[in-house]
Amino acid sequence: MPHTAGHTSAHDCFHCGQEIAADADFHSPLGGETRDFCCFACQSVCEAIYQADLQGYYQRTPQGTLLAPPPTPPRDIEMYDLDEVQEDFVQSKGAVSDTHLLIEGIHCAACVWLIERSMMRLPGVHTANVNLAGKRLHLRWDNSRLKLSAVIHELSKIGYSGIPYDPEAAEGAMKRTNRALLFRLFFAGFAMMNLNLIAIALYSGADRGEFVNFFHWMACALATPTLLYSGFPFYKGAWSGLRNARLTMDLPIAIGLSVTYAYSLYVTLGGAGAVYFDTVTNLTFVILIGRYLEGMYRHQAVAATNRLMDLQPRVASVLREGEERIVSVRAVQIGERVVVKPGNKVPMDGIVCEGHSSVDESMLSGESLPVRKHVGDHVAAGTINGSGALVIEVRAAAQDSMLSKIIRLVEEAQSSKAPIQRIADTIVPWFVMATLICAGITFFLWSEHFEVALMAATSVLIITCPCALGMATPMSIAVASGLGARHGILVKNGVVLETLSKVTHFVFDKTGTLTEGKMRVEHLVLAQAQDEAEALALAAGVERYSEHSVAQAIVRVADERDLPYRKIEVTGFHATPGAGVEAAHEGKAVLIGTADWLAKRGVRLEAALLLSLGELEQQAKTCVHLALGDQHLAVIVLADTLRADAQGLIDSLREAGIGMTLLSGDRKAVAEAIAHQLGGMEVIAEVLPQDKDSVIQQLQQQGKIVAMVGDGVNDAPALIRADVGIALGSGTDVSVESADIVLMQNELDKVRLATQLSRRTLRTIKQNISLSFVYNAIMVPLAMMARVTPLTAAITMPLSSLLVIGNAARIRNLFKEKSQ
Repeated sequence: MPHTAGHTSAHDCFHCGQEIAADADFHSPLGGETRDFCCFACQSVCEAIYQADLQGYYQRTPQGTLLAPPPTPPRDIEMYDLDEVQEDFVQSKGAVSDTHLLIEGIHCAACVWLIERSMMRLPGVHTANVNLAGKRLHLRWDNSRLKLSAVIHELSKIGYSGIPYDPEAAEGAMKRTNRALLFRLFFAGFAMMNLNLIAIALYSGADRGEFVNFFHWMACALATPTLLYSGFPFYKGAWSGLRNARLTMDLPIAIGLSVTYAYSLYVTLGGAGAVYFDTVTNLTFVILIGRYLEGMYRHQAVAATNRLMDLQPRVASVLREGEERIVSVRAVQIGERVVVKPGNKVPMDGIVCEGHSSVDESMLSGESLPVRKHVGDHVAAGTINGSGALVIEVRAAAQDSMLSKIIRLVEEAQSSKAPIQRIADTIVPWFVMATLICAGITFFLWSEHFEVALMAATSVLIITCPCALGMATPMSIAVASGLGARHGILVKNGVVLETLSKVTHFVFDKTGTLTEGKMRVEHLVLAQAQDEAEALALAAGVERYSEHSVAQAIVRVADERDLPYRKIEVTGFHATPGAGVEAAHEGKAVLIGTADWLAKRGVRLEAALLLSLGELEQQAKTCVHLALGDQHLAVIVLADTLRADAQGLIDSLREAGIGMTLLSGDRKAVAEAIAHQLGGMEVIAEVLPQDKDSVIQQLQQQGKIVAMVGDGVNDAPALIRADVGIALGSGTDVSVESADIVLMQNELDKVRLATQLSRRTLRTIKQNISLSFVYNAIMVPLAMMARVTPLTAAITMPLSSLLVIGNAARIRNLFKEKSQ
């Protein structure tokens, strides 16, 4: 058995555990003792670990693990500090940068511990999380305080090589792993076929002839390399779990194979009984087939990310100096113009500046019908152009495109853990322990018949399948998040899916959520002797500095009437959220807002203008008051329309028994009129944006699980406060920071689909966990009763995992069922 780092013999390297060559002369006094090393790299790494006071790494690296010497650090790491290079793999928000590094040299959980703690000691590092399975380091750091090359250099000092994560490289690594598994599978299959011929001879009477020893040794010669080579993944997985103080499903398999082989070897060496070398190879071959099929189906089930990556074009046709040039999308600058010919994919997010066409956005939004695009319309990377040619002005770099944001969200969701998964992860080790106990009990019960006891105990070890229990949740979440992404529903993590399925109360913002958010001016109610055109021009002259939907409606109607509002000089523009806007014109204050706000500012409200307000607000009309100085000039009456799918969503939630609240900063009468049109719900109106989160908090204090649906911009505090925040995105501004779920299109029906997706996902998780328990509850007793052979156990064990994977894959049919 090779030695482990930190537990070496006198002739092995203290760091990597490998044998020290006779001519090697590398020593360092560390920890009060002189340590010997096989090379300068191991010596340097170990010194760096001790200098950082991280020698606990060696206590966490278990006995029996042979590490490799530190990998060669990447060359020219300073180039990763260049902004133009970082554009390809670093996302920056102010001074905070975010990236993934692919780490070479990771062996075990001790490596994860060492890397994370070493990185967190660097000045400027905010978070450092290592994914052991993917060998990836997710790093967030302050780029103004710490260079990326310094991070990579620090990784090299402690024995690891880090390079920017490349999905294609990761895909290549996965293919190499699958290819290695196939080699082991083919080797086991070859040995199994030959051993079965020997087994037929032995079962036909050769076990009583003079050649019995010859057949036994031939079988041993075939089974031994099969166990060592093809069975290596089981032993590696079992030992990896043990050294991390965790029981894994590989442990009972390794024990079963080892005991069966050891007994057969005992018989071959002269003991009495039958050999079971054929059982060893058959078990190895069948279980490897199951592992390979699991990996293949698992990859297919979670391939949404790869399919999304395939949408991103690699090159773009850029207009430079009047000519089209084919360049990499990574080299295209914001502001440049790209040509998209009919049938080609849109390479970058941008605005159409020439041409018109229909664009297929189904892969991003789930909308099957092509969308007409004209000059001024937004287009997204990865969508497919129709029959017309388009010239697009690039508005976002490749790594900041909507497609890239979707990919990052899907990756984060698929790697996250829901609470129910953490429970399952806790159960699995105890499940394995129960398996070992059952196997021991089985052997004891049948101990009078040793061979029966051996085969029955081996069947118990092989037939139990905690892997199905372990995969029940992550497979379901991975499939659900990928499906949602393809239909324009971006889920941030697995916790969200589980929480959304339990929501008891929905809170809706009014403007831009339940309504279209496109206000229009219906008419003006004027004070005596006031001119409508002059009043409207004055209002537009002030509102042109605001981005509020009311302001846009006033400016739009002024443009339609060709009013000269841009010639009106105003100064000192200021907006008061939830109240109104003000500015100065010819030495007088211009106020546009609510009646109460105007009154507080000293405006004498005209009784004639207030007479019809109640009736208008009951009709869901929004009334904005205009004043010049202290004179009340007019009331601007605006209207918004309900979204076409708002009624359907509200009806479906009401049928499900879910409570609802309409939360609005608008007048109470207007909000109540909207609620009445939708069939009635609780109304909380005249709430300032900064106070909306306190309303959510009050509902939560009442024991309700709250989902907030808003526009993702003005409602950010409330979206963060809610148990689940759902933002309706326009496709150009995906508010991933404040919302847990982002709907790529302004379709309320996606809220209903997201709710159904969450419920189907949680139901599937529970089904998978139940399937796992039912399978084991039936098969384990049969194995203990010696009713199941080890080969049958090896066949049925992976079938339970495949059943869990297949059931999770059924989630993909959800939206197909809804469309039928």
